[in-house]
Amino acid sequence: MRWENQSSVSEFLLLGLPIRPEQRGLFFALFLGMYLTTVLGNLLIILLIRLDSRLHTPMYFFLSHLALTDVCFSSVTVPKMLMIMHTNHKSIPYEGCISQMYFFILFGCLDNFLLAVMAYDRYVAICQPLHYTTIMRQQLCVSLVAGSFFFCSLHSLLHTLLLAPLSYCGNNTIPHLFCDLTTLLKMSCSDISLNELVIFIEGGMIIIVPLSGILGSYIRIWTTVLRDPSAKKFLKVLSTCGSHLLVVSLYYGTIVEVYFFSSSTSNDKNITASVMYMIVTPMLNPFIYSLRNRDMKRALETLVKRAKSLMSKDSR
Repeated sequence: MRWENQSSVSEFLLLGLPIRPEQRGLFFALFLGMYLTTVLGNLLIILLIRLDSRLHTPMYFFLSHLALTDVCFSSVTVPKMLMIMHTNHKSIPYEGCISQMYFFILFGCLDNFLLAVMAYDRYVAICQPLHYTTIMRQQLCVSLVAGSFFFCSLHSLLHTLLLAPLSYCGNNTIPHLFCDLTTLLKMSCSDISLNELVIFIEGGMIIIVPLSGILGSYIRIWTTVLRDPSAKKFLKVLSTCGSHLLVVSLYYGTIVEVYFFSSSTSNDKNITASVMYMIVTPMLNPFIYSLRNRDMKRALETLVKRAKSLMSKDSR
């Protein structure tokens, strides 16, 4: 069934950030810098993991996929937001809006699952170190990533198909940065009770299950550490878990605020929370997960030395 037969509007207008015209250039430069940092930082992580054989482990395998997901997650929405800020051209085709929503849900869901998978990997490494290599086999690692992508694709497709029959009765102004599912539902003049029920049950499970896996893994980690406490082990686990849980708290906290408590908060607060998990968190991930990591620093030093060596040979 054709998309245009499902709606009385052919395009939407994205209002974007609630900023003054004279501040548009400043915010454009700020968000462009943050987006470039996100893309270049995460691509650097992927490159280092691919080139350094010492990083060919399950932990860095999952990290490389998280980095790729963060690049895709930001790229779904931020370029369009930057174009609106630069040109003030706010329209987006109906098909483009639906596609943006689909991929936003897909990569956001994939981020959730990969965070849970990484927490499980750390649990096995700390709580079952003697069996780590036999448990975290390559086949299992690939299956965990492929399974996450499969379930997230179904999750995103489900909400997209449920949104398709809705009508908007000429109301085409989206008071948001991007084509957000809940915002589109609020704009519709059709019955959205089924959509809201699916979001509450299925969407809630998509958030609760990975989050429960993360919390359960770290509870087991701390239980194991406290059984045989040592200052060195305690500080090492604290550094690793603290950074991860900080990102998890930031990411899940803003998602829960936007998608479950949006009726009790203003639209400006929802937009601010969206910026946090859409731009800020993916930008911070390379620093939190990798650039503080000794193995990643070694791999980066090796890459710089190789680059300098190639440049010196070319200059001769």
